Amino acid sequence: MQERLSPPRRPIRELPDELISQIAAGEVIERPASVVRELVDNALDAGAQHVVVRLMSGGVRSIVVEDDGMGISPSELPLALRRHATSKIASLHELEQVGTMGFRGEALAAVASVSEMSLISRTQDAPHAHALDARSGELRPAARAVGTTVEVRELFFSTPARRKFLKSQATELSHAVEAVRRHALARPDVAFSVWHEGKWVAQWKATSPMERITDVLGNDFIGASRALQVQAGPMQLSGQIGHPEAARSRSDLQYLFVNGRFVRDRLVSHAIRAAYEDQLHGSRQPSYVMFLQLPADLVDVNVHPTKIEVRFRDGRAVHQAVQNAVQDALAPSRAHVAVSPVSAPVEPNEAGPLLPTQQGLDWSRPGPLHPAPTAQSAMALLESAWSPNPWLGRPSAAGIEPLQPSPKSDEPLGHAVAQIAGVYILAENAHGLVVVDMHAAHERIVYERLKAAFSEQDQLPSQPLLVPHTLAATAVEVATAEAERDTLMALGLDVAALGPATLVVRSRPAVLPQADLTELTRSVLSDLQTVGSTRVVERTRDGLLATMACHAAVRANRRLSLGEMDALLRDMEAT
Repeated sequence: MQERLSPPRRPIRELPDELISQIAAGEVIERPASVVRELVDNALDAGAQHVVVRLMSGGVRSIVVEDDGMGISPSELPLALRRHATSKIASLHELEQVGTMGFRGEALAAVASVSEMSLISRTQDAPHAHALDARSGELRPAARAVGTTVEVRELFFSTPARRKFLKSQATELSHAVEAVRRHALARPDVAFSVWHEGKWVAQWKATSPMERITDVLGNDFIGASRALQVQAGPMQLSGQIGHPEAARSRSDLQYLFVNGRFVRDRLVSHAIRAAYEDQLHGSRQPSYVMFLQLPADLVDVNVHPTKIEVRFRDGRAVHQAVQNAVQDALAPSRAHVAVSPVSAPVEPNEAGPLLPTQQGLDWSRPGPLHPAPTAQSAMALLESAWSPNPWLGRPSAAGIEPLQPSPKSDEPLGHAVAQIAGVYILAENAHGLVVVDMHAAHERIVYERLKAAFSEQDQLPSQPLLVPHTLAATAVEVATAEAERDTLMALGLDVAALGPATLVVRSRPAVLPQADLTELTRSVLSDLQTVGSTRVVERTRDGLLATMACHAAVRANRRLSLGEMDALLRDMEAT
């Protein structure tokens, strides 16, 4: 037996303060955006009414955050850089009742341990400002109005391994701007502006909550959403909830704020998703901006160093309240089917035959927002719309004309006879009844066409647009479009930045003439952001093509004629 070698014994000892701070920085500071978030938190806690963020090289070379808050006295400036030093809590009771954005006293010390940092601050009663160099500890007089300026230079210079994990300048900039956007949504009473390399990037003036949501997320979101305002016991919910048909392929337009703090919470996310029930097709994600206000003692914000997670005292009550509130907000948008006997003549309808049942239900004329049926509801639809002695007919001047039994089809998927709930195609073949999910079927057809087109030329043929298509975009989407331009061109999409919040599409994939360009572009950009580099795009090409196919396929609730349904069935058979 081989002799087991024991590792050399090392004595237990205390870690040096600098190493402790660098370890803590690994939990708090992930990228420049993390620094921006922490510094803006401090500015808001100081009562700032105007916050300015200035960046160089996406925040890697320099991050400067200026505010007009109450400032820091010169005697407290050195203490501000000490670990676990804060003015925001002094006891366990205050920790349990915390109402400020910051409270852990870790951020400034963590940032100072992995960068070159300096502070300039002035209080209302001070004759002038004072500047502090974090590395040397030198304190000297300086010129500044009341407020504080924090400058962070050469982030991660002392930990080069961490710096290698940073993305491109454009990507880091987009994350930093997104961090300010979240603060802007939470604090409409405060003005924010962002500059990069001396150029203006984004600005939001102090305004009302609704105007701020419009300014940050755009008119398209407002037009496709519904207001939410509910008081549920001690909890207040407000914001905007997106319509089901405005759902996205990614969860990139979901903003949840608990007592003014942007958080990610699985419990609330699950409650919101549950409220949409079966109104969303497949993996579609709802869009929303939701603000939860509840007493501080009912939520624990001291869960993670980044303060992006919370824990509710009564999670079940929160889940139920959120789900009920969202369901009520969506109620006017839910599908409805008129239940009334067929008594008057029905006008001819090119969309296909009607399927009235003995209750007079008209399933071939879905309401504007029919939900995608679950397995149980689909069976109920079939039972109500199909029977051995059905009221199956086609419109005529005299009313409902019974259909004569059609000859059995030799086609594997048969011939279409109806469309159910805007989602399923009912077809009849030689063996009986066939039910086809039209979106899934068409998605597969389009996907195979895309793969074939890509394989021929190692890129998708593009079709220039006569009129370029513009769309509102986030800073992340703009940065991704610039960084992944070659990949987008290979996918047949000529996408370029038209401004800090606008993209222009000049060509589309020739095989997708009917695709929604806005949704297609956003979904591909979201996938490319996840991929992160054109070097690995080839390995994920099929995934990108699948995303494009999904957004080019026919949507639920689109009414198809019998000819269109038959054509889809024949294409599916060929695939």
